[in-house]
Amino acid sequence: MPGWPYSFVAALEKHGGEFRFATPETWGTADAATVQVTDRYGTARTMAWDRIHPRLTTRSTWIDHTTELPVIEGTQIRLQVDRLPGGNDPLPLWLWSSATGLTGDDTDIRWQAFLRRFDLEHTFRIAKQTLGWTRPKLRTPEAADRWTWLIITAHTQRRLLRETAADLRHPWERPAEPGRLTPARVRQGCRNLRPHRQTVREHQRTLTGRGIKHNLSKDGSQPGSRSHLPRGCRCHTSPSAITMAGTDHST
Repeated sequence: MPGWPYSFVAALEKHGGEFRFATPETWGTADAATVQVTDRYGTARTMAWDRIHPRLTTRSTWIDHTTELPVIEGTQIRLQVDRLPGGNDPLPLWLWSSATGLTGDDTDIRWQAFLRRFDLEHTFRIAKQTLGWTRPKLRTPEAADRWTWLIITAHTQRRLLRETAADLRHPWERPAEPGRLTPARVRQGCRNLRPHRQTVREHQRTLTGRGIKHNLSKDGSQPGSRSHLPRGCRCHTSPSAITMAGTDHST
């Protein structure tokens, strides 16, 4: 045909027959097939076809490509499950891997890793929206690294409290299974843990059976009494620094 860089016959020799997802007659014989029984999705059946490549066009990533477009071969994977957790109709899922020569075990690793992608996306969303990962305006890479490790620590703490926190859910949220609370739901239930938490002094009193010497706390108040200092001064400001901050140095 006029304007084509090569004839239709040459294109057929280069790309082979067309592989259509909605037409099983074009699939041919699968190079690998597996069957896995899962608790969440029922029976998962996979089929894999080796050396299937997409037909590239001069758009998006290849828009500035001037020479002949390459052929990038890979493995086409079809995943079919019995059920979905939400009760929706389980449509087949098509995946493509850039690796070739995959075995049945390699195929299972690919679709299982794809399902774990949703866990990673939710983890990033919780870190940003709930834990405030991107909220502070940090100026140095070192400060950003320290803040990231603090967020990871806070997320790990939420995971460890799954068995202890209560499921304080909103009316529109579904009840969670015991021990399966998300970090955001654990954060909502942490407020009930404080009245039942034993302080270090109470623990020492339980072990020794002796009274505790009532010394002043760091903020100058009696132990057990509520501090009247501003909220920002309780964590990192000593009484001497508060005194110096409140002293008038103009005279």
